[in-house]
Amino acid sequence: MTTVLILCTGNSCRSVMAEGLLNHWGRGRFKAVSAGSFPTGQVNPMSLQTLARHGLPTDGYSSKSWNEFTDQQINIVITVCDAAAGESCPLFPGGPVKAHWGVPDPVHAEGTAEEVAAVFDRVYSQLERRVKALVALPVETMPQNELAAALASIGKDEL
Repeated sequence: MTTVLILCTGNSCRSVMAEGLLNHWGRGRFKAVSAGSFPTGQVNPMSLQTLARHGLPTDGYSSKSWNEFTDQQINIVITVCDAAAGESCPLFPGGPVKAHWGVPDPVHAEGTAEEVAAVFDRVYSQLERRVKALVALPVETMPQNELAAALASIGKDEL
């Protein structure tokens, strides 16, 4: 099982959606967890509503610190926001492969409920494309440098 830690500053929105997506599409091969450098302490309700709209489970998510994972074996660390990409990540045992998949923060969306939901859906769709691309990789047999290059390429996907 490949363990993937998905990081964002607040761990309330993008990282939570990516966690849900990877656990769904990578079931049996991947175990995704998410955390933040400065967690908000609660998951954004629109993130959970977005997961639910797309048929994914909404239970068991929490906003937590990346410090909870520093003593665990992590194979891949993916940052999903620009702020997290610029921060120094803690050290994780085993030297995980790191990648940045920056996506816009939908929490700043304004407008009607439908317009805000559409922004969350666009971010969800971009994360889903990237997660599906990750799941399609033979990560179990890839050398770390090839995996790092493939993950970097996936992170360049545009909305």
